Amino acid sequence: MINLDDIRRSFSGRIAISEPLERYTTFRIGGPADIYLEPSDKHDAVALIAHLRRENVPFFLMGNGSNLLVADEGIRGAVVNLEHGFNYVSADDDGVITAGAGIRLAKFVDFCIGRGCRGAEMLAGIPGTLGGGIIMNAGAYGGEISDHLLAVEVIRGEELVRVSKEMGGFAYRTSGLARDVVLEASFRFPEGSPEEMKTIRRETMLKRNRSQPVQFPNAGSIFKNPPGDHAARLIEACGLKGRRVGGAEISELHANFIINVDGASARDVLALAAIARGEVARRFGVELELEIKPIGFDADDLVALTKELPDASAQETRPQAP
Repeated sequence: MINLDDIRRSFSGRIAISEPLERYTTFRIGGPADIYLEPSDKHDAVALIAHLRRENVPFFLMGNGSNLLVADEGIRGAVVNLEHGFNYVSADDDGVITAGAGIRLAKFVDFCIGRGCRGAEMLAGIPGTLGGGIIMNAGAYGGEISDHLLAVEVIRGEELVRVSKEMGGFAYRTSGLARDVVLEASFRFPEGSPEEMKTIRRETMLKRNRSQPVQFPNAGSIFKNPPGDHAARLIEACGLKGRRVGGAEISELHANFIINVDGASARDVLALAAIARGEVARRFGVELELEIKPIGFDADDLVALTKELPDASAQETRPQAP
């Protein structure tokens, strides 16, 4: 049971009850959170997380909801959104860039380019916040957000802790910070030409816009790429482009994207992702692993997307990508 009076005593941010989460996800899907909170600063965040943990209140951290699939029934407990109170970035005299977890990656990239800092431009077009990008070690075109990271400030337990890059457990699309609350990160980038980086950013954005269904609500790549292959190639090879369940569709443009074309429900997306994973396993013996995070579902709802699948009885020769 959440005691709002206890929270309000030391909390200056926004509080909302039964807040529809479809407003905060790029899928434009999601039921209500029991309580929705936007900390205004570090003091707010530390006090809030400490209180929720002491009272055993389940909570979920949200940025701009770019890689989430929230259940139609919503989320029981609290949702904590850091996007508003931690939307800042600055550089000191030594060239160290410090940014809050809630800043949009696009804004972070623009700041780095403006300072002549090379290495962030490959993040252009990723629709997420810095905190989420760090936790999942977001990246593109051969680079990762952790490449130039110095340290991360997190809430661990009830304390603020500074974690160096070396202690962060960073690997492909993952980190060792999933149990922490990321509040801030510092970086040191090599120098570069702003004009060259602007060109790279522009080309990156054009490439994304040509190859991804940006005109429809989506949550980015549904599955991680398996070693040595691409999830999109495997799904397309199964003939699943354009496959629909309810208002959700596997994109004709990029097979590893599921798009909300007509008021899709979370269960529509879940069912379509399960079909894709099952078909890829059946034809190629490859078990695709989710990249999006399904939130608020029962374990039974996710079994088709998380269970170990049997080897294909007769694996077919993989078709060449068209």
